[in-house]
Amino acid sequence: MPTDLTPPAPSVTTTAPPGGASTPGEGTRLRGNLGVASVVFMVTAAASPLGVIGGPVPLGIAGGNGTGFPATYLVAGAVLLFFAIGFTAMTPHGTATGAFSSYVDRGLGRGAGLGAGFAALLSYLTLEAGIYGLIGPGVDSLLVGAHVPSVPWWVYALSTLALVAFLGYRDIELSGTVLAVGLVSEVLIVVVFDAVVLFTGGESGLSSGIVSPRQIMSGAPGIGVLFAILSFIGFEAAAVFRDEARDPARTIPRATYLSLALVSVFYAVSSWALITAVGDRHAVGTATGSGGTMLADATRRYLGTVGGHLVQVLFVTSLFAGILAFHNIVARYVFALSGRGALPRSLGVAHPRFRSPHRASNATTAVIAALLLISVIAGLDPVTRVYAWLTSFASVGVVLLYAMTSAAVVVFFARHRAHRTWAWPNTVAPGLGLVGLLAFLALILRNLTALVGGSTALTIGIPALLAAALLLGPVLARRAAGNGL
Repeated sequence: MPTDLTPPAPSVTTTAPPGGASTPGEGTRLRGNLGVASVVFMVTAAASPLGVIGGPVPLGIAGGNGTGFPATYLVAGAVLLFFAIGFTAMTPHGTATGAFSSYVDRGLGRGAGLGAGFAALLSYLTLEAGIYGLIGPGVDSLLVGAHVPSVPWWVYALSTLALVAFLGYRDIELSGTVLAVGLVSEVLIVVVFDAVVLFTGGESGLSSGIVSPRQIMSGAPGIGVLFAILSFIGFEAAAVFRDEARDPARTIPRATYLSLALVSVFYAVSSWALITAVGDRHAVGTATGSGGTMLADATRRYLGTVGGHLVQVLFVTSLFAGILAFHNIVARYVFALSGRGALPRSLGVAHPRFRSPHRASNATTAVIAALLLISVIAGLDPVTRVYAWLTSFASVGVVLLYAMTSAAVVVFFARHRAHRTWAWPNTVAPGLGLVGLLAFLALILRNLTALVGGSTALTIGIPALLAAALLLGPVLARRAAGNGL
């Protein structure tokens, strides 16, 4: 285990937040000792590598550009690299927890920053809640295979929520340790699978789709890009942990670049290996007909029965890692917005011992529990409704926030020339990222109806709710200014 997971001596700022009660020893700043490796584990776990290979990859192959789909990860990774260059250039100037909120605040003003914070909170919250719709049936399927009687999906979902609530309440190093173990295990099994498939040549030789322009542009490449960009959500969260990083100015940029590089290569190579495993001629048909078991079936074929069972287990642990990572991100957005007076101030204090946003974490748990209970009462299917609907909301929200952040970087350095270093990280790269991200956002909105199962209400409601969140920021900012805050 990395030595940077060793917690420091307890230390918190003891100033109570204005307008809210605080018990002795609680503070308004988080503390931690996270180094580059720890932050990389945190944010890469949020990207849920095994969950992506078993989920969005078959969907991208089936509904997107078929055997050319692996190349879309390289395209999406290139656009996000431009975003990351500007994003990390802003790291020394975004001094508050809550990356999107802080960065947009610095570039576009307090109102826009608060709006971005609410939009980010909603996006990550719906993404966390959506994954519960996968882990419930996933655990049930796994245990039924071990001859355990089947139970409703929400039993396992709520059990998972209880464990996540416990870990979210405690210090971030504990979550980092749990995520590190799970992440190493899931990445290792996929790497072994990739190596065996590529070494043996797969079903009919190595797939050529990844380097074939005709295949890359075949089918619906827009849908392919949509699933590719959805797979990356979470890599940008490194900046959320800046207050708990050992040296934020160095740790956050390094962790962001390393996370992006790792997941880009991992997704491109692993999706290419999965296609090679079933063969170019059968890839689209297999992904369409049995996408949910495509990875498990291929692993069982190349790694044996034990390998197939291991993938099933690690798929569930991958989903758990994603839930835990997003829970920590949501709690820190609640903490940041509370500290700025946009949410009750009492949520913006750190635990005296664990230095964690414990109250914000508890509030997050309560909201997730409410969403799950509503889903159960409404009789929603956990996969086709809970997961599909909520992650569609998240994909729109996060890509919108990527674009807003890129715009904020360009504006900030244009207004503060004293902070500029050179044009590439301050203007050119974020500008290119903004253009690419707006194109991605247009693709997602164009295909949103298909993503939400043809629901007109959701097609209209998702952008409307995000717009309301963004508009809430300026309203609160003007009210605070009127009160002299």
